[in-house]
Amino acid sequence: MSLKGKTLFITGGSRGIGREIALKCAADGANLVIAAKSAEEHPKLGGSIHSVVEEINQAGGHGLAIQLDVRDEHAVQAAMQQAAEHFGGIDGLINNAGAIKLLGVEKLEAKRFDLMYQINTRAVMVCSQAALPYLKQSQGHIINLSPPLNLAPKWFAQHGPYTVTKYGMSMLTLGMSEEFKKYGVSVNSLWPRTVIATAAIEFELGGKQVFKQARTPAIMADAAYAILNKKGRSLTGRLLIDDEILAEQGISDFEQYRYDPQSSGLMTDLFVE
Repeated sequence: MSLKGKTLFITGGSRGIGREIALKCAADGANLVIAAKSAEEHPKLGGSIHSVVEEINQAGGHGLAIQLDVRDEHAVQAAMQQAAEHFGGIDGLINNAGAIKLLGVEKLEAKRFDLMYQINTRAVMVCSQAALPYLKQSQGHIINLSPPLNLAPKWFAQHGPYTVTKYGMSMLTLGMSEEFKKYGVSVNSLWPRTVIATAAIEFELGGKQVFKQARTPAIMADAAYAILNKKGRSLTGRLLIDDEILAEQGISDFEQYRYDPQSSGLMTDLFVE
């Protein structure tokens, strides 16, 4: 498997899982477009589009930093055009940008729901729509970082608004996989089985102690890499779990991904039984 010379457009790739996917693909010599809001390092979360591009270039890839608000469809279209002109096309889109607030309907501000909906659900449509003309030419991939559709009431009880916006992404995965069949474009979702040790999780869940029950972002990068290397539409329309797709590739040792080798257990992520 190799992504050498392939061009991948990653939203929200200035840190965390998006950054890890970029560096994994960069090791093959891939072209990575890091399209995110953070042109300067975030004071609490760290990372910027420029720092990740520097890492990509050091890892053997070719990086392009584009400051982008995925809520602005005109800016998204311009960014896709810039990426395609710079690298000669687009072979994959990874809709990684996300917003989270784990509150129920009673407490959540409407403007916060709007933000989650626009960055989660709506951006998948906007970015996929803008990338499609280039993906038609490459018969490429779209990966949405969204969960399996688990309709158990417990996933709606405490944070229904967030759940709606993430399930919206997954439903778009299923729809676009069928809609884009005639173009040879593959569309899948990818979600972690366990909590992943990222700055965003630390910030949302209130501290690094949760990392003791987490896996590293490397497992999501390896899973995304496996998906991006699939040819034709041999893998499409699936709502995949990271260790599930890796098991299909013959990987059985998941201990390598544990953040703390001394920890006794792992915390299952949202929406996963």
